[in-house]
Amino acid sequence: MKPVRSFILPLVAVALTFGVVGFFQRPASVEPSTMAEVRQEAERGGYRLIDVDTLWELVQSNRDKLLLVDTRQEWEHRAGHIDGSANFPTPPSWTSRWLKKGALKEFLAPNQDKSIVFY
Repeated sequence: MKPVRSFILPLVAVALTFGVVGFFQRPASVEPSTMAEVRQEAERGGYRLIDVDTLWELVQSNRDKLLLVDTRQEWEHRAGHIDGSANFPTPPSWTSRWLKKGALKEFLAPNQDKSIVFY
């Protein structure tokens, strides 16, 4: 009986570990696949979608009143970004987003008088 218990307990521990890690690192939500789903997500989240032309107009006319935030990872930002944008990496898991909520609030605090565009 002891050899079986010696095998099962570590197996259960490994399975629980993978289960917990998998749960906390799952994506925040299923990514929308159609433009209609993207619009619905924006409406639920309380933010506005803009197109590239509108962004370009904002950059040209109100650059000093605009904060561009690149939410990609640091290495992606270093590889290429919109000039003058700030980098605030946002991992895709819901726990990472929840844990960074305070840091985002602190990051945005000095720019409360600006329009904020996340990309």
